[in-house]
Amino acid sequence: MERFENEGRLVYSSTGYPQLKRYLDEMPGQMVQDVWTDIRPINNRAAERLGYPTQKPLALLDRIIAASSNEGDTVLDPFCGCGTTVDAAQRLKRRWIGIDITYIAIDLIEKRLRHTFGAEVCDSFEILGIPRDIGGAQALFDRSPFDFERWAVSLINAQPNEKQVGDKGIDGVARFPLDTKSAVGKVLASVKGGKTVTPQFVRDLIGTIDTQEAQMGVLITMAEPSKGVLDAVAHGRTYTWPVNGETFPRVQVITVKQLLQGRRPKTPSLLMPYIPAAKLIASSAQPTLGF
Repeated sequence: MERFENEGRLVYSSTGYPQLKRYLDEMPGQMVQDVWTDIRPINNRAAERLGYPTQKPLALLDRIIAASSNEGDTVLDPFCGCGTTVDAAQRLKRRWIGIDITYIAIDLIEKRLRHTFGAEVCDSFEILGIPRDIGGAQALFDRSPFDFERWAVSLINAQPNEKQVGDKGIDGVARFPLDTKSAVGKVLASVKGGKTVTPQFVRDLIGTIDTQEAQMGVLITMAEPSKGVLDAVAHGRTYTWPVNGETFPRVQVITVKQLLQGRRPKTPSLLMPYIPAAKLIASSAQPTLGF
């Protein structure tokens, strides 16, 4: 008692009854149980929500991976969805392998990692199973035209449609800021993987730009555009970006071959797909992020 008193470890009640002070960092605590109620599920207002129906909280995967592996271990998620496991493994300095059957998932995970860790993170992993040349692109189109469309629109930083029907010929949408707040413009992407491209495809895209009140459109083709297609594009008028007054073609055509060679449509600075626009616009004002 004298030692506790000298150490200031005693506290007295109003009646003078002494009690020992106990500090949490000196107590062994309680082992984590198998029912976790301290991690809230993803809801419609969650900041990390990406719109994936089975998305799990990052804190949940952080805990699972930290409790069951060490730095340098390999984490495998064979149904990686929107990439929460991959994100957590990257944060915790684990090696990882993520597998999914849909290209939307693979594209989403790549964009998620770029947004979270910066563009340099792409040098630390390899994406397998996607086209690297025209032969691979043709093979993907022959196997699954829908997966080909999703892959093609991802090359211009657009978000692919998840449905195959009722899309009015639009296979993806890219976004760009219209101001420094939350207003965004839209670039509609239409993909044609067939051997023939006609001027009607351009006219249809222009009509959809008008009806959907979008700002621009891009036609992505496997075949080389004909003179008639290029003429229809040339008559598609221009779009002026209100941020700086720069002018862009309102409708453009670009081939898969050109995209594989590194060419991109002329557009305002595009926002990363999947991530909420308001979050991206806010983060772009922070120079330390490097975007």
